[in-house]
Amino acid sequence: MTRHTPDFLRARSSNLSLRSLAMEQSMAMRVEVVDNKVDAKDLKPEAFTKPYLDFMTENPTVFHAVDYFKEKLLKAGYTELSSRNSWAGKLEPGGKYFITRNGSSIIAFAVGKAYKPGNGIAMIAGHIDALTARLKPTSTKPNAHGYIQLGVAQYAGALNETWWDRDLSIGGRVIVRDPETGKTSVKLVKLDWPIARIPTLAPHFGLSMTGHGNRETEMVPIIGLDNSDLSSTTATFSEQALGGVGSFTSTQPAKLVKLITKQLGITDPSTILNWELELFDSQPATVGGMDKELIFAGRIDDKLCSWAAFMALLHAKSDPSEGGIKLVALFDDEEIGSLLRQGARGNFLPITIERAVESLASSSSSSSGNATPFGPGLLGQTYASSFLVSSDVTHAAHPNFPQTNLAGHSPRLNVGVALCVDASAHMTTDSVSMAILDRVADLAGCVNQRHMIRNDSRSGGTVGPMLSAAMGVKAADVGIPQLSMHSIRATTGSLDPGLGVKFYKGFLDHWEGVDREWRD
Repeated sequence: MTRHTPDFLRARSSNLSLRSLAMEQSMAMRVEVVDNKVDAKDLKPEAFTKPYLDFMTENPTVFHAVDYFKEKLLKAGYTELSSRNSWAGKLEPGGKYFITRNGSSIIAFAVGKAYKPGNGIAMIAGHIDALTARLKPTSTKPNAHGYIQLGVAQYAGALNETWWDRDLSIGGRVIVRDPETGKTSVKLVKLDWPIARIPTLAPHFGLSMTGHGNRETEMVPIIGLDNSDLSSTTATFSEQALGGVGSFTSTQPAKLVKLITKQLGITDPSTILNWELELFDSQPATVGGMDKELIFAGRIDDKLCSWAAFMALLHAKSDPSEGGIKLVALFDDEEIGSLLRQGARGNFLPITIERAVESLASSSSSSSGNATPFGPGLLGQTYASSFLVSSDVTHAAHPNFPQTNLAGHSPRLNVGVALCVDASAHMTTDSVSMAILDRVADLAGCVNQRHMIRNDSRSGGTVGPMLSAAMGVKAADVGIPQLSMHSIRATTGSLDPGLGVKFYKGFLDHWEGVDREWRD
């Protein structure tokens, strides 16, 4: 087995050429055709670069990301479950299933063909929300010196310094009622050109280019022009509201309403009951660097680890002898504390596991004739045999701020995932879980790096501690390195999405065997 040492990977990255990139893109076309017999150590990380770039460009919001994952799962033979319906008799060994919540979180899992009640689950959990600016419930603002502006509110740490003078577009979900049937539905929308910008101030005025940085008054996006106030015979912008008095759309800029209705093919604006729209950097994700060894993109945190984990599940082996469950859970609201029902602090993952185990226990009893009682005992047995990989991007070593790097604990790009450690339990990793995942890396032909912050730095958090505590499962925190975390546009390595897929697939494929090494 060839072990991918850091020197080996760095050399391969630096030798990428235009010709090899063309070959990679050709290989990327085959990523869509999932081969569940390929071992993790045989995966080519470069084959995943182009598909990742496409995903990042085409799915700017959390709602688009979930829709993308749903489409891929359905094509791969997964069955969608409804939380409203009974799962009794619907789940069975060898089955593949997924469930969503709020259209912004998704859990997918594949049951081993040799599954028996009480067997463990190899879990990967991450988040797909990103820092953004969302339209306020009333986003119309008065004419400001000929500019049409948009009322937005920051989500997490958005509207920071990196949002100035960026080409911003708008996307999200729209709630629509059919006037004929009275049925309500959700439609996704995104504009494919930039319509908004937050302008800086020229330095000639003797102030900072960002003024005082007031996010309410000095960071208001402009989305167009309206000079109607210069003519007394022309109706003012505020009088052009669409949808009728008291309608939702009457509280939104009329030109924006026209754009959204046109995109969705809606003729009557009053049928729009509400929407959740947000601003996003419209510049496509792209490779960069002299040898195209870097990726520049928005929303890398954390559509990087999440996409890699999801691809790993689609590429995970399907061996008749496997008796465990392979699961990936991608949550919303991590950036704001995970407290909502679609966040990791909610009951989405535990209740999904409990209902799945209950259904599988029922199916097992029906097929074998031996009753497998469902209850705390069976759940406790399941959790005790399970392992959670909490996955979120982590900080790469910074070339310009070396004082932030910790020797031996600052991972590099295009080398491999990092096992993240925090002595104050902001991360779940301990000596046992590190040993387990190093064993996984050895079996998968991967290199595990280490990440830990300096004692004089502040640590971030992940979904790991809350999920591990809720279920009582062994866990470790794993991250793919990136630069410029929480910027509107960040950087990672062009091999890093594929290196993530390689490691996560190795975990899903080898966890059952590694667990036996610890138990036997």
